[in-house]
Amino acid sequence: QVQLVESGGGLVQPGGSLRLSCAASGSMFSIYAMGWYRQAPGKQRELVAAITSGGSTNYADSVKGRFTIFRDNAKNTVYLQVNSLKPEDTAVYYCNAVNGLGYPIFDSWGQGTQVTVSS
Repeated sequence: QVQLVESGGGLVQPGGSLRLSCAASGSMFSIYAMGWYRQAPGKQRELVAAITSGGSTNYADSVKGRFTIFRDNAKNTVYLQVNSLKPEDTAVYYCNAVNGLGYPIFDSWGQGTQVTVSS
């Protein structure tokens, strides 16, 4: 079973930036498309960014132009650079492998990393 460990969150002011990291165990990381999801209080978990094994990316409209997903297969790690943060970006951020419909592949989630945007 793949283990996912997210890190890099924190408290930032509006307009600030963070770099989130997700380290995955296992030797099959490079074959999976990976995604970053987030869940705000009282809301469903949503996919905000995804990257294929070949490096193609997709973003939710709400983060397009502000968030960048990239991966380092040698380190089994996927990153999310989050810029120009807004209060509505406040959420717990998670990573998972993602299928072509945007649904998570692995049943087990990491603990997530909290991003709080507040002045």
